[in-house]
Amino acid sequence: MKMINETPEEKNDTPVIHNLDKEETGAMEKNKLLVLLLVVILVGLGLGYLLNRLPKRLSSSSTSLRPVKKTAGIADKKTFKDQAEGILKEGGIDGEGSFHLDRPGGVSQNVYLTSTTVDLAEYVGRKIRVWGETFGAAKAGWLMDVGLVEVL
Repeated sequence: MKMINETPEEKNDTPVIHNLDKEETGAMEKNKLLVLLLVVILVGLGLGYLLNRLPKRLSSSSTSLRPVKKTAGIADKKTFKDQAEGILKEGGIDGEGSFHLDRPGGVSQNVYLTSTTVDLAEYVGRKIRVWGETFGAAKAGWLMDVGLVEVL
């Protein structure tokens, strides 16, 4: 039966059940996945940047805190007659030496070091005295093969 007194307000042509097409839901899921992927990439880049900068600060401060042996190497001062002291730094000069002793008087007073008996990397940043054998060098003013290290 049809009601005669229907007002346009009572008449509603919008269906109560809405049919979702698979194409519409698939597009929404793709958009959500794309946004999630973008967020994960940005967070990963941010964390990577922070973690890359963190070890640099830790390594420079932890070097002086790490315990090392007071002396290391071959305690034969007759064989290793040359000696020098200063603060051990990484880096040689033009391929000569892997480390150098930073001494008062500037770069011209540096002693460039190599060693076949002592792991000098353990002493970076420390004031040390070394005994060794001096070698001729093309660039370094003083190049020494270290045989004995003593922490001062």
